[in-house]
Amino acid sequence: MRPVSHRRRRPLPRRRAANLGSVGRDENARKRLTRSSPQWAVIAVLAVAGLCSSFMFTLVVPIQTQLPELLNASRDDTAWVVTSTLLAAAVTTPIAGRLGDMYGKRRIVLVLLAVLVLGSVIAALSTGIGSMIVGRTLQGAVVGVVPLGVSILRDVLHEKRVDSAIALISATLGVGGALGLPVSALVSQYSDWHVLFWIAGGLGAVVFVLVLLVVPVSVLRTPGRFDFVGAAGLAIGLIGVLLAVSRGNTWGWLSPLTLSLGIGGVLVLLVWGWYELRIDDPLLDLRVAARRPVLLTNLASVAMGFALFASNVVYPQILELPVETGSGFGLSLLAASLVVMPSGLVMMVLSPISGRLARTIGPRVLLVAGAISLIAAYGFTLLFASEVWHLVIANILIGFGIGFGYAAMPMLIMRSVPPSETGASNGLNALARSLGTSTAAAIVGVVLASMSTVQNGSQVPTPEAFQVSFLLGGGAAVVALVLALFIPTRSVEKHPSLP
Repeated sequence: MRPVSHRRRRPLPRRRAANLGSVGRDENARKRLTRSSPQWAVIAVLAVAGLCSSFMFTLVVPIQTQLPELLNASRDDTAWVVTSTLLAAAVTTPIAGRLGDMYGKRRIVLVLLAVLVLGSVIAALSTGIGSMIVGRTLQGAVVGVVPLGVSILRDVLHEKRVDSAIALISATLGVGGALGLPVSALVSQYSDWHVLFWIAGGLGAVVFVLVLLVVPVSVLRTPGRFDFVGAAGLAIGLIGVLLAVSRGNTWGWLSPLTLSLGIGGVLVLLVWGWYELRIDDPLLDLRVAARRPVLLTNLASVAMGFALFASNVVYPQILELPVETGSGFGLSLLAASLVVMPSGLVMMVLSPISGRLARTIGPRVLLVAGAISLIAAYGFTLLFASEVWHLVIANILIGFGIGFGYAAMPMLIMRSVPPSETGASNGLNALARSLGTSTAAAIVGVVLASMSTVQNGSQVPTPEAFQVSFLLGGGAAVVALVLALFIPTRSVEKHPSLP
């Protein structure tokens, strides 16, 4: 018998040991993914995160007219309380999508929720305009959790459940605003306005813990370096364009400031696009974004965002204006928000139905149906707007339109991009919707301001101004319908140019 050898085992080479360590970490991540929570729990938590993010946009609506007195600032300065949130949401969303693809979608969702909590605390403690703008800017960053949540669903859910889950998460963009408005009105009516921001911070903290405990760690990652130059260029260009659009009515559309910001922003975005096409790891793969189904879906998203926000601007004003103006119904903010609320309820009910319909008839048909419903809503209001119940019916139709349309758009994106691009592509789609809402706020605001009369010392939009606004909203829905009809129906698996 040969004696047993007691030679020392030679250590592994450093590179090989590092590789084995990396493999072990990847394997541990996969094991954590297999031990993840039930799929229904993941869907529920991401839906709550989406509701939380969309709630940020209606949070200050009840106190918006009182902000100059509450913050001891001019009305032009307090307008930044809303504008800053809009800018932060538009800039952060596509950047957060790319970060999610590279470093893990759940990780970036947690970062955005932490930023929301920080911003809410700053706003809740604020007594002046500066800290309030900082807090609201940080709050706006949380909007990126919706496209990231959609991408997470594609990564972790069974194929049969993905469409319904995506429809639910997408619907939260409209549901959170419609349901959050009466909540904000109640809180602001019966307590101090700072409580609104403490509620937002508490909600963000709860959602942070739920995501940490329930949502699985992201295993699918996109290798490469983060494009800091591209992120800076996109941010500068978007801020310039959005500032020109959102503040042009106040500064003057032909003022040097508006023109320099708008034209300068467009030029920066053109240079940014040229740069993105020439680097190996771009912030956004514009070649993917230029594919016909993705491009047409994003353009339709701009139109759908316009149609949605036009209704958010016009209907509450009609409901709240005094009866003696000849344009309104004289309802309180709480009563007006209850009239608008059915649109959010319809979106919530439609979300599981939309997923099943998408599997049966396809998301393009769903988008077409949504656009037709929006056209019907604005057409109905043009013909019948003399009773409050007329506007209830119109808002129900709005709910059908946005419920179907917002459910269909991320499904179309998912079917047209590779898995490694889902976060960034959904972020770009969310940006398209933000551009639509920003444009609607600016254009409808100009119409209502220019077509107005002076009553009791204040400017009041005329009935004709609201009619023109309805025409603009319906026209945007028509554009969305035409674009939807030209979207190809091929899925990502059948697309010849995808890996």
